[in-house]
Amino acid sequence: IYTGLRKTPQDITRIAIEEDVDIIGISLLSGAHETLLPELCQLLKENDAGDIAVVAGGIIPKDDIPVLKQAGVKAVFGPGDTTKKIIKYIKSIGTNE
Repeated sequence: IYTGLRKTPQDITRIAIEEDVDIIGISLLSGAHETLLPELCQLLKENDAGDIAVVAGGIIPKDDIPVLKQAGVKAVFGPGDTTKKIIKYIKSIGTNE
């Protein structure tokens, strides 16, 4: 489900719950990843949807990845990651959880 651009964490949480998704993929280029992604993960938990996996991609500095993972982001993919790698990871989430 493509939700469009400039959705808030509240919008994404609501849509994910309404559509009963298993995974949320977020692409960020704004530099707001340390604010938006932890907020999204927290909102999912608060709405009894913490089982929805969150993965992210974009221009995210390697030093920021541990903070995002601690907040609940399952994986972070960067510009050098292939579509094949991302698909393999997403498939593995389905078999491990």
